[in-house]
Amino acid sequence: MQAQQDTIPAKVRDSLYLNASALQKTNEINILAPAKAAFYSAVLPGLGQAYNKQYWKIPLVYAALGSGAYFYLQNDSYYQSFRQAYFNRINGLPDEYPQYSEDVLITAQQYYRRQRDTALILTILAYALNIIDANVSAHLKQWNVNDDLSFKAMQLPAAQIKGIGLGMTWKF
Repeated sequence: MQAQQDTIPAKVRDSLYLNASALQKTNEINILAPAKAAFYSAVLPGLGQAYNKQYWKIPLVYAALGSGAYFYLQNDSYYQSFRQAYFNRINGLPDEYPQYSEDVLITAQQYYRRQRDTALILTILAYALNIIDANVSAHLKQWNVNDDLSFKAMQLPAAQIKGIGLGMTWKF
């Protein structure tokens, strides 16, 4: 058996050519970063925003969640109070709202229950938006924005125009 010979001349094999563009730093895309940010925000609201280095959003997240929780607890307290007063009234016991009729107590119960439920839904929505914001922000951090992006306006010859319009061309 005969060994294969190297067909590349030694002169070419021993030299290395580097292009200047090969030395430029490229931004690598971490495909797990959005999922990680969303997971962090799900575990502790605002942690995904901290992971994305958007610290100014953290007080907004806690303001939204805190106000939703406050209004839920406040309306639940009123609901329970009017509910207990109604049950005391129909059982012949004294209640804390003797100035209101039974119809007013029922209406107040319905109103505060509806407000409580709305506050709960809005709080859950704020929690979900916190997670979505962390995910989307992590995706957008990987978006390529460099000096190569451009906008070029040009006029078409009159023969090609059949109406007024606006067009855009993207070059990557």
